[in-house]
Amino acid sequence: MIMRYFVAVIFSFLSFSTTAQKNQKPNIIFIFADDLGYGDIGCYGQEKIETPNIDKLAKNGMKFTQFYSGSTVCAPSRSSFLTGLHTGHTAVRGNVSYPPEGQTPLPDSVITFANILQQNGYATAAFGKWGLGYITTSGDPNKKGFDEFYGYNCQTLAHNYYPDHLWGNHERINFQIKDSLYSADVIHQQAMQYLKNTGDKPFFMYLPYTIPHGEVIVPHDSIYYHYIKKFKEQPIAAPARYDGRLLGEYPHASFAAMITRLDNYVGEIVKMVKEKGIANNTLIIFTSDNGPHKEGGGDPDFFNSNGIYKGIKRDLYEGGIRVPFIAYWPGKIRSSVIDRPFALWDMYPTFLQLAGVSNKKAIDGISMVPTLLKNGKQKEHEFFYWEFHENDGRQAVRWGKWKAVKLSVTKDPNPAIELYDLEKDPQENNNIVVQNPSVIKKMEELFSKEHMYNPDWPFLFKEVKK
Repeated sequence: MIMRYFVAVIFSFLSFSTTAQKNQKPNIIFIFADDLGYGDIGCYGQEKIETPNIDKLAKNGMKFTQFYSGSTVCAPSRSSFLTGLHTGHTAVRGNVSYPPEGQTPLPDSVITFANILQQNGYATAAFGKWGLGYITTSGDPNKKGFDEFYGYNCQTLAHNYYPDHLWGNHERINFQIKDSLYSADVIHQQAMQYLKNTGDKPFFMYLPYTIPHGEVIVPHDSIYYHYIKKFKEQPIAAPARYDGRLLGEYPHASFAAMITRLDNYVGEIVKMVKEKGIANNTLIIFTSDNGPHKEGGGDPDFFNSNGIYKGIKRDLYEGGIRVPFIAYWPGKIRSSVIDRPFALWDMYPTFLQLAGVSNKKAIDGISMVPTLLKNGKQKEHEFFYWEFHENDGRQAVRWGKWKAVKLSVTKDPNPAIELYDLEKDPQENNNIVVQNPSVIKKMEELFSKEHMYNPDWPFLFKEVKK
């Protein structure tokens, strides 16, 4: 009788523990590389740069082959991520400086998913590059859902890896130039300290690291010299300047060393999560904000940074917006390769669903949870839309296998449309617009419908003329 009672108590305890574990909100770590191309890491075809930690993450998790960034440049991509809206709807749609420091702020009306996680029991922190509003504006990271922020408020200043200051919430952290502190390392150290100190409360860590954005420069350590030797790179006789600063003599070695440095950061994060015993309740995502750059020493041709795809940063061809995306969660996410298309604005509903929070806002994103956890039917996007407010204005739509691109939309009242069949022509080499008038009609409807007029971002020709 006593033994039967004891067994019943143990069974009840185990059932309670399993239920409690099942209902526990997951931690989320979102690693956001800066200008990392689709082909810049080994598991996506890179042959010159070593990325063993990210490759292992992909091997043991889900690797997505058709994941799209929010935009083809920094600020609008980050706005799309935090708001769940594509660039025809999101509040910030371009890189525009805003005095005294930083870029166009997210307005007061914007509620990010980080705000909602914060309101529902999550500790939240961001380490890296913000670019969505100075501390005195409505776009202050502390107002947009982050308890802690450390890094660059201004993305323009983030071009310099040896800055005179960073920000810790509202405190300006001044550095003496003679100290030569490599900002990416300092930011990562702060992130690791935060991760080490996390307690029982579920947390969301947003890590918008600056690597490998230009300027292409890295400390002269063993990784750097390894690549000089590996590439047999000869020094540039007269190194170029970027934003007034002298670039290194070995740009290829520097770029490769930057990405391997980022890979080391990823390895340290995974190791810390395991050491803390929270790996089985922590989702780690690795992705990039847009395609590869050709600035400050960047050389996407040498590294084949965009893989098979046409275009780089500032293009709306696949190479400018298709990016790596890896999801890793031991015991929850199965090792697999996913060919279904998703986009950065899908993170908003995905994170809320994982946190057990209902989404009450009208957004463009679709939750990826059924795909990540293999626990239901995945809703699919009817289409994907992008707009870009530099280089005379550009638009792109993907509808099923079809991809349409418009150029010079702020200068030409009737810009030509390019049309590609991504199933047959993922490189977007063959413009088949003439052969498909019915598809073009649908694309024109989407171009018109998905651009929501915003006076801060006049886009179409007729709006510019107002």
